[in-house]
Amino acid sequence: MLKEKLMEDLKVSMREKNEIRKNTVQMVRAAILQIEKDKGITVEDDKIVEIIAKEVKGKKDALVDFEKAERADLIEQTNQEIAILQEYLPKQLSKEEIKDVIEKVIADVGATSMKDMGSVMKEAKARIGAGADGRTINEVVKELLN
Repeated sequence: MLKEKLMEDLKVSMREKNEIRKNTVQMVRAAILQIEKDKGITVEDDKIVEIIAKEVKGKKDALVDFEKAERADLIEQTNQEIAILQEYLPKQLSKEEIKDVIEKVIADVGATSMKDMGSVMKEAKARIGAGADGRTINEVVKELLN
């Protein structure tokens, strides 16, 4: 389903001559094809969401470097690419929603200190999925376990 949407969006962006959208969608499709080829599998929607979330994380990491280098052109382009990629991701949870989920995880796992962070992170990521990035989940877990 998501793979077809990406293909359709690629065609539309080519017709509209929207270079940034076209390049961004092609980048995601290339990542999907690479995984399919390497592993000999057909990638399903949940894995595609993971791929897109990973691309967003990479773009956000690159954004920090572009800001340090004061490259306004690259900052603008990267922000547009992130916005395009986020259209394909599930709604991102607010920090408060993440906190609620993690509080339940801590109670379920029986975590009491930072020693339990690994098990809390594993379960929190499983429950939240692509609804939040790992860095945000990590910050909230640390905040609640301290």
